[in-house]
Amino acid sequence: MGRIMAIDYGRKRAGIAVTDELQMIAGGLCTVHVKDIIQFLKDYIAKEQVDCFVVGEPLDMQMRASEASRYIEPFVKHLRKQFPDICVTRMDERYTSKMAMQTMIDAGLRKKARQNKSLVDTISATIILQSYLEKTANSK
Repeated sequence: MGRIMAIDYGRKRAGIAVTDELQMIAGGLCTVHVKDIIQFLKDYIAKEQVDCFVVGEPLDMQMRASEASRYIEPFVKHLRKQFPDICVTRMDERYTSKMAMQTMIDAGLRKKARQNKSLVDTISATIILQSYLEKTANSK
């Protein structure tokens, strides 16, 4: 069984999170500049088996695609083209940045550490992945 990888794709950076081999635990991996994301994924997949990509889907309060969709959708199409054998699924990413910030506060990180946007992106990807794992567990 391969890992599941979540991607919180933004304008500048993409937060990455992955599961363990048993697809039970979500953990933050890193943050990658968007211009390097495809090469990063190729390198990662050369070392680890990935069964599925979960990409955050930016929705507004009426469940419509938000403004951020205009740069995320081309990435998702490119991802499917580059990795046709790997499932690509979408997961609602509303409030993940706020939840990531609250997680950092709860963990006791100082204000300076909380200003690290890369850390916020990685935690957001982890939240997206954990939400996906919970959703799939509940549907079984």
